[in-house]
Amino acid sequence: MNFNKKAKTDAETGLGVNSNASGGRFFHKNGQANIIVKGSSFFERLNIFHYLLSLSRVKFVLLIFSFFIGINLFFAVIYLLIGVEHLGGLVFTSNTDKFGEAFFFSAQTFTTVGYGRINPIGFLTSSVAAIEALTGLMSFALVTGLLYGRFSKPKAFIRFSENALLVPFKDGVALMIRMVPYTTNYLVNVEAKITLAMRVMEDDVLKNKFFNLELDIAKANTLTSNWTLVHPINENSPLWGFSKKDIDESFVELLVFIQGFDESFSNTVVTRTSYTFSEFVYGAKFVPMYHPSFDNSTTILELDLLNNYNHVELPVKF
Repeated sequence: MNFNKKAKTDAETGLGVNSNASGGRFFHKNGQANIIVKGSSFFERLNIFHYLLSLSRVKFVLLIFSFFIGINLFFAVIYLLIGVEHLGGLVFTSNTDKFGEAFFFSAQTFTTVGYGRINPIGFLTSSVAAIEALTGLMSFALVTGLLYGRFSKPKAFIRFSENALLVPFKDGVALMIRMVPYTTNYLVNVEAKITLAMRVMEDDVLKNKFFNLELDIAKANTLTSNWTLVHPINENSPLWGFSKKDIDESFVELLVFIQGFDESFSNTVVTRTSYTFSEFVYGAKFVPMYHPSFDNSTTILELDLLNNYNHVELPVKF
């Protein structure tokens, strides 16, 4: 199997050409690089700020809640070790009540609520309470910054179709993927780029080759509805003359990069995804996602139709 010599290679991918030095796909479906970094310590690689900004909402809330419970348990144990007799105003009848009073005194001190019924007695207990109050103020400042960072973080709110389709197109065949914005953060000056990665035998050496895929339309003034990216498979395409077997044996992967300007953030946002040969569907056509409203006064965009397609016959055999 030989690749098309006329196809334009992409020398700016930043990915290695030695196929024996890379394993699996280059990018996951969510756009994250499929790479594990070794050779440095965990703390050298750890970027706490980026990690906390990247956590899902559920995990972030659970982390904050767990931290709040954990830090108050920690200080409650300290107060118990010092002795509950150094906490004035306690009302308890059992060890469970003692722990409960110490825990909630810690929570009130940490949040600087300070209801006043319980108060520290003595230099040591007062010092621990002062340290806890300072810790609480700093923690709330950090959480406030993280919440702002998560809400203000520029993001391209775009979903991609699960599959790439080979579709009849202008008496030939084209490779198509579909994407759609799923919020009202509409992008302007949107640019799309697709790089095709494949493993080819060159000079008796198996190498990774990268090609720019020419798109029927690569730029859009605005993205308010779905956009189907179309790569015609013609004599200028690296897939020209390929069969399904050739595509599978070459471990073909599509690297999709989208860039646009988000007026809400007043910033440029980017997103990416990847399709491997196993995610190609041969002989299919996307189902339309939008239609006029009942009174023909507006357009209805059906997000749940993003991945829907119908099978069709291809004019050439793959």
